[in-house]
Amino acid sequence: MKILVVDDHALVREGLRQVLKGLEENLEVLQAGNCEQAFVLAHRHGDLDLVLLDYHLPDMNGLDALAIFGERHPELPIVLLSGSANTQMMRQVLQAGAAGFVTKSCVSDELLRAVRSVLDGDIYLPQELTSSPPLIQQDPVGRPLLTQRQDLVLRCLLDGLANREIAEQLHVSEETVKTHVAAILRHFDVQNRTQAVVAAARIGYRPLSAS
Repeated sequence: MKILVVDDHALVREGLRQVLKGLEENLEVLQAGNCEQAFVLAHRHGDLDLVLLDYHLPDMNGLDALAIFGERHPELPIVLLSGSANTQMMRQVLQAGAAGFVTKSCVSDELLRAVRSVLDGDIYLPQELTSSPPLIQQDPVGRPLLTQRQDLVLRCLLDGLANREIAEQLHVSEETVKTHVAAILRHFDVQNRTQAVVAAARIGYRPLSAS
């Protein structure tokens, strides 16, 4: 597993690296002090599994960085970090394509829960900061919307592609595709890919080839 940590404070990056080591023994943690360095590392390491991205960076804010990551690496999940937290900021980062939001004041266990949740294909928010109306937009029957990466995989399923073909098309591993497919099945509360495709078509999802 390989995770990129983006923060302009070296001590924060090192602290996050130490916490993330709790995920697995062979975890590789890359570090960047600004967005420019982060984009270079993401380009060099096409096998990244996740990015932890500080919202406030010297050369760019989190929303602008999310947009660039989404354009260049649409399959790569991003978790935003921030020293401050409010519902408006969380709505903005989720709508911009983030897969999670974590405050820097959170304990180590919460950070690991957030990372594991996002790696499993889910969206993560601190429970104490959720409010009404929902922070995550919902579809007409009340389910949270799929993340940008899950949406791409679903549309490939609508095209009839196998996991291997989806992995090749989106430039990710088959394991990553399997994780997203599992999240899609949970999203539609179905047992298999065929049922997910039928459920998605019923509410207006279109194949990637129809874009």
